[in-house]
Amino acid sequence: MAQALADEPFEPEIVDSEAVFHGAIWDVRRDRFRYNGDEITREYVDHTGAVAVLALDDEGRVLLIRQYRHPVRHRDWEIPAGLLDITGEDPLAAAKRELAEEADLQADTWNVLADVFTSPGGNDEAIRIYLARSVRPTGEAFAREAEEADIEVSWVPLEEAVAGVLGRRLHNAPLSIAVLGAVAARAAGWSTLGEADEPWPSHPKLNRQSTAG
Repeated sequence: MAQALADEPFEPEIVDSEAVFHGAIWDVRRDRFRYNGDEITREYVDHTGAVAVLALDDEGRVLLIRQYRHPVRHRDWEIPAGLLDITGEDPLAAAKRELAEEADLQADTWNVLADVFTSPGGNDEAIRIYLARSVRPTGEAFAREAEEADIEVSWVPLEEAVAGVLGRRLHNAPLSIAVLGAVAARAAGWSTLGEADEPWPSHPKLNRQSTAG
């Protein structure tokens, strides 16, 4: 039987690594490493990683939020998401926090839907996308500021969100992966979902010590 298609972890010899730019949220790192006999230099955004949540209600609707994103100059539709920027915070706990902070929701049933590298040629960001079901409001509403101050919230049929992605009207990557993945997972009787607390071996920051620079 053919081996299942899978990405292959690989750790090259790192000759040198330094942070060449320190930003307010992320740094830019320059690595020199050896690969296939060559010494290669690459610069990339040194990212904390993130989590995202696709909340699905009993009517088959998903929760979408719209907010302004300055780099792309759009108020794009997204799913609740946030950085893993609290030292030692468990990814599942971070996902629950983001769902509460951005949508005033909590959920009883959590599963892993997908693990994603957003742009592996330019940053080391890894996002874990959770599926949250049996959702209900939190006991309090959270105060929001900056781009989140005017977040627009909408419950949308899952099929409508998929049509928006396939019609190229919705462009956010975690949203696209989440809704397409949810349709596929649902068709498989949810058998492809992972346990909410399963290990995350592909996350660079959780599974190897980054080189100080």
